Amino acid sequence: MLYLIGLGLGDVKDITVKGLEIVRQCSRVYLEAYTSILTVGKEALEEYYGRELLLADRDMVEQQADEILKGADVSDVAFLVVGDPFGATTHSDLVLRALNAGIQYRVIHNASIMNAVGCCGLQLYNFGETVSIVFWTDTWRPESFYDKIKKNRDMGLHTLCLLDTSAHLKIYEPPRYMTVAQAAEELLEILQNRRDRDTVCVGLARIGAEDQTIRSGTLQELASCDLGGPLHSMIISGHLHPLEVDMLKLFSGPERLKTLKMTDSSTYVS
Repeated sequence: MLYLIGLGLGDVKDITVKGLEIVRQCSRVYLEAYTSILTVGKEALEEYYGRELLLADRDMVEQQADEILKGADVSDVAFLVVGDPFGATTHSDLVLRALNAGIQYRVIHNASIMNAVGCCGLQLYNFGETVSIVFWTDTWRPESFYDKIKKNRDMGLHTLCLLDTSAHLKIYEPPRYMTVAQAAEELLEILQNRRDRDTVCVGLARIGAEDQTIRSGTLQELASCDLGGPLHSMIISGHLHPLEVDMLKLFSGPERLKTLKMTDSSTYVS
């Protein structure tokens, strides 16, 4: 059997009891190491699980999947994923490869940023398509993610923005993690003088950790805020229910509480 096991939001103890029991009985245990980033080290997981973990980078999962699946028809193999196993489409590909090889699979789900963002008070069923915001370079400044944000906003839907990291790349420099402030600055450049600059957004950092941080405000306010260490995510709001407004006020600065108001019973503006 191939087991795809979600590890949750990154703490060593976020794995489910069922997932941990399976990890301890498998012949090999792979740790997927590129679609998300652990907040604890591989060694800490090995100590808690009582098992050696084999790192599986993008090349292995996408180009050498047969190595992961080897022997899974006669023994149990675990594939560990930060968050939930189906937060990345490459893991669907791994399942299809397993089935084509006559290998059965089972999924052990867990929390991921895709549902944990509800902690800021925005209702999950009011979210549209998720987007990724990447680091710009001198020669590469993609803006296509904004088209999806605008499409969501036109329908009154919130947008979860997953922020870039270089930690999974095979490059000889310290890993970089995009912050909420950096993402807000990129959006401000795209928007320039448009009214959307005053859209209420939410910055989230280290969700699920004891020191998680949430801050609501306009793009310009978030561009100057420091939410601390990684990982960061950002939400661009759509139409807001009054309960969502009340929740967002819990995460705005004291000066912001006095200036935010509701209009048209649905849109939160300054």
